[in-house]
Amino acid sequence: MSEAVKFSSKDIKGWLERETGSIFIPVHAKAKKLLDEMRKSVEDLVEVSKMLLDNSAREIEKRNMKIYGRARALNKLARLFVDRTRQIRVPEKVSYDSLNKFVEDTQKAFAVTDVDVRNWFPRVSPFFILDRRKFLAIFERAKLTLRELSSFLAKDYVKTKTLEETFQSIDRLLVLEQQLGNLKQQRARTEGQRTSVEKDMTETQQNIVELKSKGGISQLSQTSSEIDALCVEVKRSLQHLQKPFVKLLSLATHGEGSGLTPEELSKLNQYLENPFEAFSAEATGYPLLKQMLRKLELSISQGKLKLKPEKTRKAEQAIENIASKNSLASLHQKCTDAIARKTQLSTSEEVTTKQHDLLKLQEQVENFRRKMGIVETEQASIQRTYNETQEKIGSHKREIERNIVSFMGKTVRID
Repeated sequence: MSEAVKFSSKDIKGWLERETGSIFIPVHAKAKKLLDEMRKSVEDLVEVSKMLLDNSAREIEKRNMKIYGRARALNKLARLFVDRTRQIRVPEKVSYDSLNKFVEDTQKAFAVTDVDVRNWFPRVSPFFILDRRKFLAIFERAKLTLRELSSFLAKDYVKTKTLEETFQSIDRLLVLEQQLGNLKQQRARTEGQRTSVEKDMTETQQNIVELKSKGGISQLSQTSSEIDALCVEVKRSLQHLQKPFVKLLSLATHGEGSGLTPEELSKLNQYLENPFEAFSAEATGYPLLKQMLRKLELSISQGKLKLKPEKTRKAEQAIENIASKNSLASLHQKCTDAIARKTQLSTSEEVTTKQHDLLKLQEQVENFRRKMGIVETEQASIQRTYNETQEKIGSHKREIERNIVSFMGKTVRID
């Protein structure tokens, strides 16, 4: 096999035209000539059909009963001829596919017209003889021109069909490459937008970090972290009382009575829902908790709470440590101090101002995230179209190369 000759997509058409001009140009010119003749035949056929229509209409107006019925039949037939012929679409550009479709459509129209002529012209006889002869002469010439065009398509034009399709593929290839260039520009534009949004978002996030690390905001953040840790510690310190508290609440609500006052019952609910909040809100020495623990201890001793022995033992030990040994005093002081600091910091003018600034910065970050999402969606769409266009370009190049080999026996590569 001979070595492949390489061409750019912009140069391949010129080379192919030079190589095949002596074959393709005469065929294309002949096709255009026949199509022009066929266009003229269709126009003549429309005109002669209108002539039949007009002449029959004049005879109808005369109300000559001898010819009236035949004139009406011819008028109806002529109207069909006009409408049918006008529906024939002559292609503007010459190509094998467009001419082939035109021939097929015209053959169908002419075949129906042939049937109409055979069925109806004898019924119109002997009137309108000159008009009918004129129509038949033009119709026969149109059929003859159509047969010539059909024969030319089948014998001559079909030989260059592959070459014509190759030229069409080259034109589509150039359009696709232009689209690919536009997509590259769009991809670069969106990448620039993405970089810009990322830069702005990073700078804003850095400003948020700096704002949180300074002054009262930093202290507030540290205090919040301290409270989070204290929440865990309070929950762990009261963990063995969780189940007994649930049983005590059930007893107070549905059972024989727990001895809890309305205030203690409300506090019990709070301890079950948010132990830290309930504990830190207690006065020094957490008196309400101790009162509830004493009543819990009494209910346990009276057998009102159905607890497993191990849970009972742990609950009694926790009650002893908290109510008698004051084991949570230090923890309670830490909780109240942390809450007091948080309240003081949260209401300070400095923190209020900085929190407002922080909120604005966080809103900016969210806006940047939304913009980033829009840009990423657009990028994905452009990249998907870019990949599809690349595949189409590769497919067209391979098709052109195969066609040239099959038509000319020459191996080319399109870069």
